[in-house]
Amino acid sequence: MDDKIDSIDLRLLTVLQKDGALSQRELAERVGLSQNACWRRLQRLEASGVIRGTRIQVDLAGLGLDLTVLVMIKTRYHSKEWSDAFRRHVELLPEVIDFFRIGGEWDYLIKVATRGMAGYDAFYQKLITGFDFATVSGIFSMEAILENRPVDLPRLIWLG
Repeated sequence: MDDKIDSIDLRLLTVLQKDGALSQRELAERVGLSQNACWRRLQRLEASGVIRGTRIQVDLAGLGLDLTVLVMIKTRYHSKEWSDAFRRHVELLPEVIDFFRIGGEWDYLIKVATRGMAGYDAFYQKLITGFDFATVSGIFSMEAILENRPVDLPRLIWLG
């Protein structure tokens, strides 16, 4: 971002993380700005990529997606071609919520939401089709203690 983030930007981002559906007027009032100043800051934050859209949170369990699985993968292959093909494959699987390439003992972490164990087994069969992995391990969530937690920006970003 070309312009430095300041404390007002952090207040805007903090409020928006908690309620992205606020009207611009309400947002401006909460952070102590005029609507025009608020709009200009939002435009700058969006143009720079700091704000990447507005979304709602859905209760997946309430929709019958009652099983969350963290899938850890070790692969034998690390070429760009293999990695690109694997990424394209995973992006097509609708059960995937989050997907990370990670460092350490494992190569990839995939967060999956599905309908029970049968749903996970169907996902697993789709995941491994056409790919030879060294290891695939599923870690089953029993309870989401913190999920989609807003980032405490003022405490994490020092504006010194």
